[in-house]
Amino acid sequence: MINELALRVVVALQSIGQAIEAKFQDEDGQTLAEYGLIMAVIAVAVVVGAGFIFRNAIVNSFKGATNCLNNAPSSSAC
Repeated sequence: MINELALRVVVALQSIGQAIEAKFQDEDGQTLAEYGLIMAVIAVAVVVGAGFIFRNAIVNSFKGATNCLNNAPSSSAC
């Protein structure tokens, strides 16, 4: 009876140890995080690239808005 109980405890501890070991060896979450970081870097690169490509259009838009606001009391056509 005591031998059977001891055997069950040992088997239970082994299965718990295997489950903990499996959690540490599971790399699915790590892979997902790595893909997320890669996507974030790509997104930043796209935004920075778009800023460089459309730099003149963005600057001209802000200049137009600034001129419109500076001339707002005298002109209503912006």
